[in-house]
Amino acid sequence: MQFSEQWLRSWVDPSLKSEQLSYLLTMAGLEVEETTAAAPAFSGVVVAEVVEVVPHENADRLRVTRVNVGGGELVQIVCGAPNVAVGLKVPCALPGAELPGDFKIKPTKMRGVESNGMLCSGKELGVPDDVDGLLVLPSDAPVGTSIRDYLGLDDVLFTLKITPNRADCLSIRGIAREVAALTSSPLTEVAIPAVAPSHDETVAVTIAEPARCGRYLGRVIRNIDASAPTPAWMRRRLERSGLRSVSAVVDVTNYVLLELGQPLHAFDLSRLDGGITVRMARDGEELACLNDKTVRLDPGFMVIADDSRALAIAGVMGGEPSSVTPASRDIFLESAFFAPEAIAGRSRVLGFGSDSSFRYERGVDFELQRAASERATALILEICGGEAGPVSEALGTLPQRDVVRVRPARVNRLIGTDLSDDAIAAILGRLGLPVQRDGDAFAVRAPSFRFDIEIEADLVEEVARVYGYDAIPDRVSASRMSMLELPQDTQPRAVLRRKVVARDYQEVINYAFVDEAWERDFAANTDPVRLINPIASQMSVMRSTLIGGLVDVLVANINRKQARVRLFELARIFVKHDGAIAQPEKLGGLAWGARAPEQWGIKSERVDFYDVKADVEALFAPRRPEFVRSAHPALHPGRCAEVRIDGVKVGVIGELHPRWVQSYDLPSAPVVFELDLAALDAVERVSARPVSKFQAARRDLALVVDEAVEAGSLLATFAAAASPIVSDVSLFDVYRGRGVDEGKKSLAFRVTLQDATRTLTDDDVEAAVRGLLDAVAAGHGARLRL
Repeated sequence: MQFSEQWLRSWVDPSLKSEQLSYLLTMAGLEVEETTAAAPAFSGVVVAEVVEVVPHENADRLRVTRVNVGGGELVQIVCGAPNVAVGLKVPCALPGAELPGDFKIKPTKMRGVESNGMLCSGKELGVPDDVDGLLVLPSDAPVGTSIRDYLGLDDVLFTLKITPNRADCLSIRGIAREVAALTSSPLTEVAIPAVAPSHDETVAVTIAEPARCGRYLGRVIRNIDASAPTPAWMRRRLERSGLRSVSAVVDVTNYVLLELGQPLHAFDLSRLDGGITVRMARDGEELACLNDKTVRLDPGFMVIADDSRALAIAGVMGGEPSSVTPASRDIFLESAFFAPEAIAGRSRVLGFGSDSSFRYERGVDFELQRAASERATALILEICGGEAGPVSEALGTLPQRDVVRVRPARVNRLIGTDLSDDAIAAILGRLGLPVQRDGDAFAVRAPSFRFDIEIEADLVEEVARVYGYDAIPDRVSASRMSMLELPQDTQPRAVLRRKVVARDYQEVINYAFVDEAWERDFAANTDPVRLINPIASQMSVMRSTLIGGLVDVLVANINRKQARVRLFELARIFVKHDGAIAQPEKLGGLAWGARAPEQWGIKSERVDFYDVKADVEALFAPRRPEFVRSAHPALHPGRCAEVRIDGVKVGVIGELHPRWVQSYDLPSAPVVFELDLAALDAVERVSARPVSKFQAARRDLALVVDEAVEAGSLLATFAAAASPIVSDVSLFDVYRGRGVDEGKKSLAFRVTLQDATRTLTDDDVEAAVRGLLDAVAAGHGARLRL
């Protein structure tokens, strides 16, 4: 909600500056989103009256004017505005004035004619104005008065972010009540006397939905001048509240809405057929609304209707056929209370809302309708003239206010204060919540404008707000704490993240809600976990793999010209399992582009399967994962492997399938992996081993095997058959070609042998190596390459 500080201070004027008032409201729960000046800074501009206008002798579009600025002598000013005329009151910038944009006014000559100032438009002063030309002021504007003072431009516009439970603060009156309670300043209410009827004409009012419409008031006002101009002071307050001036009658209803918080509507009496009925819409009933949209209603909407048709959507918007126009002479003024649940959600269905629906769906004071009607009637009679009739009123079911008990002891315990009972009662009284003693508690009946007071905690909150959150004393809690044991066989998540980052990956966080197509493409999942109420159509299912999200981030980076991308995500996935939904945690990674950042010392090469395989091995170290050829719906059929630890599958690694590379328009295939977080969390207990002071021996074994034999299976056999002195076996070369039969390949292994207690002899080494050769010969048909 936006409002003028000057308007607020006409109701309550605490001795606070604008910044202090903004802080006070924010700390009380009425968050001030923004404060802006009503007009930019300028000086030296006064109200002037145009006394004489003659053509410029050297320019067709210029006029030479003589204006009265209140100094006794007329001032000559050359003006090019099309609306300049004798008798107008306009702003005049005198020599020495400074206008917005650091524009300084000096005496000058325009086409040979002396000009001692400038007549100003609203745009030149930074003041909203629809007129093409000079800003025309009312005829009673006092000549010589500072334009800033006359228009009240030294004003600040507050924009509040009102929470849904504080609908009572969607008006100047409601905010003034809050400021008065917070500062103990006097509240100056607007006097609203009853308007005496000048005739006895009424319109019959019937409420067919008493549970939805608790009160409906109407009044006939005859012989008005609907074309009368809206007073400048009212237009100014409307504009500074974010509303444009429409016409006098509409402006009055909007003004009372902002001032008191009660929505109003005026119908052209001549367009009504019979009495007014508040009923539910008939199926298929149509209404042309004031926003130029025609809507087709259903029985879920409540309407205001006459004997032949719907005139307005109750609490939302009026209809064009019955609206007040400048030609209207007689009107029917409506003021009603609609239950919040009867209006809530209707704007969403229609695709549009209004200031009225915004307030009704949050709750309007159900005792305010008559006062608002009297206030609006008085303003219409003052501006447009006319004669008002008596008020017709129909009652439905109004809300009931139950007594809420609050215990002072509980207030102090929850807030952390030592307030006396009298202090608590005084705070609640300032908020319009009178208290009565009820044993060790206070009994409070919330007023009609407070829909949010229902339980004891609501009243405790009110005391805390007014007392001041920043005034509540700080009390440091003390407790005995003990250091929890960190198991040696569990790896902290922070350590794992640092490991991945150290391998040059950057962490991403993706939505767990994904496109159903991702599940089909990357997980071959035709039955994903579906969301009952997805936030978007492309986020309708829960992910069962992290690969889709990583590929999507890759696409976004490639589209932004990134040449090297390495990503990881640590998160849960969601899969159906035995009638339930399992939520295991996974670590997913993706590498694409160059193996290393571009530089002169390294040849640019694309990252491949083995680069990422090394990253995965580093994450599991010192354990050695096994990589076994496999198939995965997201990965290349010939470049995909399962990751196993102790024979148990714990993940998958491989290049993205060519089909998805093409489908997602990738320049080349990224390498991805997805690992079980439980397997990564588990680490071997650290055990101390002495470092051998004896030199290690090395033997290289070049073995010829069938093409189908995997290096990993040979390494597994070596590990099973190795004697205690074999400290390491690793593959360092693969050869096919001359000297190796077709259908065969040569795999070269480095065998490192070492003992911690003695120097190895040739016999020791030869025996250990022979044991390895015999094992792979028996298990895989391997033979030494000659």
